[in-house]
Amino acid sequence: MNPYVPIVGMVVLATLFVAVSIVLSANVGPARYNRAKFDSYECGIQPTPQPVGGGRFPVKYYITAMLFIVFDIEIVFLYPWAISYNQLGTFAVVEMVIFIATVFIAYFYVLRRNGLDWE
Repeated sequence: MNPYVPIVGMVVLATLFVAVSIVLSANVGPARYNRAKFDSYECGIQPTPQPVGGGRFPVKYYITAMLFIVFDIEIVFLYPWAISYNQLGTFAVVEMVIFIATVFIAYFYVLRRNGLDWE
């Protein structure tokens, strides 16, 4: 149990910090309530009523999110490879070149299909 004492201490300290911050912000912070504070804020545009189904999002949002995930995963695989580059042999370098080439092929495919254009 001895090795876990610092971890438990950090969890308790973090919990206390959050609790004290919430209590202090509620008690010390200004309490000026008005209609504008309770209104929704949509980048300066007055909010409009939403349809019953919640409205439709353009597919471009999802494509952009998926591209973001793909390139994040690429970085996740590149970082450990870069850290242990000196210990790896030629095989690992060839594999990483193939991996990067595959990702770039996908990137150029998206560019060719205008997947990054919003209009």
